[in-house]
Amino acid sequence: MQLDDHFFMRMALIEAEKAYKLGEIPVGAIIVSNQQIIAKGHNLTERLCDVTAHAEIQAITAAANHFGAKYLPECSLYVTLEPCVMCAGAIAWAQIGELIFGSKDTKRGYQHLAPNALHPKTIVREGIMAEESSTIIKSFFKNRRK
Repeated sequence: MQLDDHFFMRMALIEAEKAYKLGEIPVGAIIVSNQQIIAKGHNLTERLCDVTAHAEIQAITAAANHFGAKYLPECSLYVTLEPCVMCAGAIAWAQIGELIFGSKDTKRGYQHLAPNALHPKTIVREGIMAEESSTIIKSFFKNRRK
């Protein structure tokens, strides 16, 4: 059975929900290779007191450990929010083959701040389950401001 982008993005949203429950900004990421999820991650910046502990970084580290290799050209990264510049740099260094993200980040997203940050061979697709991805972020910040 061929799994589709919506299936994988739902799995990334489950990771985002885990972050939300921990009081973290709810961003989730998964890495897929040959139609199998090989790594997962969600924001852990508060819990780890580490500004680099973004969902994408957590997933990239887990995928590299899975393969015992630092380059991931045959992998697809699904993330609920457009990566920041730091994460785009990590995606580039890991040479991830495909980036699929949900909602845009018009303030801190790499496309706004550093549009050439990714590896030139990385294929980018955006807007997969964008509404769901945006809703969880908006809900988090709305509840935080109460």
